[in-house]
Amino acid sequence: MSVDDAARRAEQLRREIETHDRAYYERDASTISDAAYDALFRELQALEAEYPALSTPDSPTRRVGGRPLAQFETVAHAVPMLSIQTETDTGASGAEQFDARIRRELELSGAAPPVEYAAELKFDGLAVSLRYEHGLFAQGATRGDGVNGEDVTQNLKTLHDVPLRLQGVAPPVLEVRGEVYMRRDDLARYNQSARARGEKPLVNPRNGAAGSIRQLDPAIAANRPLKFFAYGLGAVEGWNPPATHRELLDALADFGFPVCEHRIVARGWRALAGFHDRMGEQRAQIPFDFDGVVYKVNSLALQNRLGFRSREPRWAVAHKYPAEEARTVVTAIDVQVGRTGALTPVAKLRPVFVGGVTVTNATLHNEDEARRKDVRVGDTVIVRRAGDVIPEIVNVVPEERPLARMRFRGRKAYLSALETLRAFGMRKISGPYLRRMPRHPAFQLPETCPECGSRVVREEGGAIARCAGGLVCPAQLKGALLHFASRRAMDIEGLGEKLVEQIIAGGHVKTPAGLYALTLPMLATLERMGRKSAANLLAAIEKSKATTLARLIFALGIRNVGESTAKDLAQYFGKLDALSQASAEALEKVPDVGAIVAESILDFFAEAHNREVIECLVAAGVRWPENEGRAGAPPGPFSGKTFVLTGALPTLKRDDAKALIENAGGKVSGSVSRKTDYVVAGEEAGSKLDKARELGIDILDETGLLQQLKGD
Repeated sequence: MSVDDAARRAEQLRREIETHDRAYYERDASTISDAAYDALFRELQALEAEYPALSTPDSPTRRVGGRPLAQFETVAHAVPMLSIQTETDTGASGAEQFDARIRRELELSGAAPPVEYAAELKFDGLAVSLRYEHGLFAQGATRGDGVNGEDVTQNLKTLHDVPLRLQGVAPPVLEVRGEVYMRRDDLARYNQSARARGEKPLVNPRNGAAGSIRQLDPAIAANRPLKFFAYGLGAVEGWNPPATHRELLDALADFGFPVCEHRIVARGWRALAGFHDRMGEQRAQIPFDFDGVVYKVNSLALQNRLGFRSREPRWAVAHKYPAEEARTVVTAIDVQVGRTGALTPVAKLRPVFVGGVTVTNATLHNEDEARRKDVRVGDTVIVRRAGDVIPEIVNVVPEERPLARMRFRGRKAYLSALETLRAFGMRKISGPYLRRMPRHPAFQLPETCPECGSRVVREEGGAIARCAGGLVCPAQLKGALLHFASRRAMDIEGLGEKLVEQIIAGGHVKTPAGLYALTLPMLATLERMGRKSAANLLAAIEKSKATTLARLIFALGIRNVGESTAKDLAQYFGKLDALSQASAEALEKVPDVGAIVAESILDFFAEAHNREVIECLVAAGVRWPENEGRAGAPPGPFSGKTFVLTGALPTLKRDDAKALIENAGGKVSGSVSRKTDYVVAGEEAGSKLDKARELGIDILDETGLLQQLKGD
C-alpha cells in the first residue's frame, strides 16, 4: 500500500469509527458488531504503527491511554473555575429567595416582569475544563482550588464523550467546562467485572469518576465507564458566544459536546421550584446521580452585569435536595481535640452506607448539641450525609433506646433507690419506672483534656469547650508552633508547615520552648534539610530570642488575643509578670478588652503547663524590653482613635496602613462598631463600609488618611 493509499484508508477508518462511537456512546445505539468494530480499530492501529505520520491528534486510537505519569503538572486556569453558592433551603422557598436576590441586585420593581432563568441538574461527579485550540483538544484540567488545577489531559482523552476534534467551524481558543460522571448501571457492571477479576470495586459513581480521572496511569481511566456533560465556558478567543445560557448549551452541542437533556428555561421562581420538584421525583429513574438543580440567569449580558461575590457568581445558585439518611447504632462517644483546642464529641457508629459512602463516625458538634439531641451509647439514631459534609446525627429513635434491667436485693434496696431518685426532684417514681431508665448516662465532656490533661474551659455563653493547654497540648502543637514562628509573632524565618510536621513527628519539640533546644545534627537528618539550611534555621531561631513584649504575648497564642490586643496589653502592663497576675477587673481596663478576652487571658495563665513553657522560654534566652508602654511619649494625631480598614488601597498595603495608624497612636480594629472613629475604605470595600454608613461613621480614602496623619 502506498503512503497516499494508507493516508486515505486511515482517514476513512477514523471517520467510520467516529460514526460508530457517536451512535454507541451518545445515542446508546449499536450500529456494528463488537467483532467488526474491533477489526476496524486494529486496522487503524496497524496503519498508524506502520506510518507514524498518519497518527493525528483526533485519532480514536488516542483514547486507549498513553504512558503512565510520574505526577500531574499544575495548570493555571485562564478563567478561574468558580464554585456556585449553595441554597440549603431545600423547599420551594429556596428558589424564591434566589429570585428575590436577583431582582434586588437588578433593582427591579415589583411590577417588573419575571426574570428569565436557565435550570439544569447539579451533577455529582468531577468538574473539569477542556481547552481546544483551532478545534483540537489541547489540554484538560481539574478544578483544583479554582485558580490552579491538575493536567489530566491523557485521562480525559480516554472519554468517548469528550470530542478530540470539534465539529463545524471552531474558534482559535475554546475552553469548555463540564462534569465527568458515571452512570449507576455502568458502575454496577464495572464492579461486577472487577470482583470477578479479584479487584476492589468502586464505592460510588462520584468517587469512581473523580478517582479515575486522577489516576497517574491513563490506562486505568480508559478501562472505566466515564462520561461527560458540558455546562459552561472558560476562556474564549475569536468567538462571540450566544446571548443566553440556553443558546450557549445548544452551541456546545453543535460543537459535539454532550449536553444534559434535563434542562429548561423558566420565568420566575415558581417555575424554577416546579422543575426542582419534578427532577426530585425522577431522581431514581434518571440513570446518574445529581444532588440538586442549578439556577442561572439566562441572559449572559445580565450575568456580566451581576458579576461575582468573592469566589461565587451572583447570577447562579445550586438548589440542593434533602440529604440522604439512614439508621444505625451508636457504639461509643469519643472526644477529639482540634488544632485550636476545641473539644468535639464524635459518635462512633455501627458502619452504615449513606450518601454514597460507608459512615462510621458522626460529629455531635459540641456538648450542648449532644445533650440537646440526648445521644447516648447504644442508641439507634438517624444519620444524615449530604455531599462531602461531615455526617451528623439528625435525631435519636427513643423507642429503641436500650433500658437498664435493675434488680434489687430485697425491698429495702428497692425503697432506697426510690428515695435517692426523689432526692433529685423526681417525685412520681414507681417500680416500673426504675426498669425503664436508660442503660447509659447522658453525655458529658471531661473536665480535663484527653490529649494533655490540661483543664477544659468554656467561655460564658459560648458553645465550644477548649483545652487550656495551648502551648503543651499535642493536638494543638502544630498550630501553636506555626503561630509562634509567624512573621508578626517571633518571626522565625524558614520554619514552615512541612518542617514543623517533621520536627513533631520526630519527637524533637513538644512545646514552642523546644525550638530553642534544636541542634544542627538533629535538623540535618530531616528530609530536604541540609546542613546549610539547618544552620540558617538555627540562626533565625537565635535571632528571634530578641523580641518585644507585644510580639511575645501574640506568639503565646492566647485565645481571642490578636496582634492589636497584644500591643494594647504590652503597652498597658509593661511587664509580662504584671499581665500574668492581673485580675479580670485590671484586664478590662485595657482598651477593647472585654469580659471574654479577659477570661481567655485568665484561663491561659491559670494553666500551670503554660506558665512552665514561658519559664522555659526565658531560660532558653528569649528576652524583651520591659515597660513598652507609651507613657511619657507625646500623643500622636490618632491618639485614642479607632480605625477599621476595608478594601484595597491604591498604594498602601494593609500592613503599611496599619503601622502608620498605630505609630500615630491609633488602634486598628477588625470590625465596625459604634466605638469606631474612622473607616478607611479602598476598592471592593464590602459589608464593613455598608455598616459604617449605617452607623454614620466617618469614612476616609487613602488620601484622607494621609491628610489626617499630617494634621491637615
